[in-house]
Amino acid sequence: MSMFSPKLGIDLGTTNVLVFLPDKGVVLNEPSVVAVSTDTNKVLAIGVEAKAMIGRTPDGITAYRPMKDGVIADYRVTEAMLRYFMRKALGKYNMFKPTVLVSVPAGVTSTEKRAVIEAAVKAGAKDAYVVKEPILAAIGAGIPIQEPMGRMVADLGGGTIDVAVISLGGIVASTSVKCAGNKLDRAIIDHVKKQYNLAIGDKTAEEVKITIGAAVPLSVELTMAVKGRDLVTGLPRTIELKTNEIVQAMNRELREMMGAVRKVLQETPPELASDIIDNGIILTGGTSQLRHLPELVLRRTGVRAELADDAYFCVARGTGVALRHLDTYKKSIITKK
Repeated sequence: MSMFSPKLGIDLGTTNVLVFLPDKGVVLNEPSVVAVSTDTNKVLAIGVEAKAMIGRTPDGITAYRPMKDGVIADYRVTEAMLRYFMRKALGKYNMFKPTVLVSVPAGVTSTEKRAVIEAAVKAGAKDAYVVKEPILAAIGAGIPIQEPMGRMVADLGGGTIDVAVISLGGIVASTSVKCAGNKLDRAIIDHVKKQYNLAIGDKTAEEVKITIGAAVPLSVELTMAVKGRDLVTGLPRTIELKTNEIVQAMNRELREMMGAVRKVLQETPPELASDIIDNGIILTGGTSQLRHLPELVLRRTGVRAELADDAYFCVARGTGVALRHLDTYKKSIITKK
């Protein structure tokens, strides 16, 4: 039976989509961006090709992300995107409809959940399941989630940070905050505009964050030359940015993200709270790779934090494990349409 229905795990993120095949691992990792023609409403490009167009499109084409804050904002386009990624991932097994498992943020409503399932089915899935992101992140980070032991996961993505305490295979306390990687990029754009009168794009801001950004000030700063458009003369100009001003620029957003972690800790039952002090907080997701983020978590919560191995791929890997053991995980986590 399983031969005819391939299984696919999809980490459906605001900024990137990862597709996982149980025997092969992550087979696809592309930006969740779609380029659409404004006149005919036709989808022109998806993924890597579409991302290259962001901020560079002529009139008549817009490149944008159909997922906003981890939730489907544009239904038709999300479906087209899913279909494209599913086909691409399956390759020659495309004639068989796959069983698909998709990640959703912890704070997702039942309507939003249904929308994801429906989009996956319309995009060609035989069966579609959705699982909450922190659960998948925990499974992917190798945490034995079925034990009667409190574990805390903070999954920091592009659109949301999902924080959850997990015990006995279920979520005990959780929150989803729509402040994550993308908001950090925005903060850098605003800072450069205010401080230097220079306009830079999203892509440049993300490069700044990755190249010199940090969660806490550094004693030895990194520097980077940044090119943009002067807002006074309208001409291109280059400036030099340093780490600590970027840390300062992202301060409000980082505090909001840490607030999510604190909030979940405050809602955790005492027995589990003591487990978390022993086990620490596991950080997963792309944004968890910001320099010295574990240090910031420790400063703000008093609980030590550590980065999961391959933090960026945890959710995708979790989908793979959950697919392999659908029966085990069915009762604790999965909602089907």
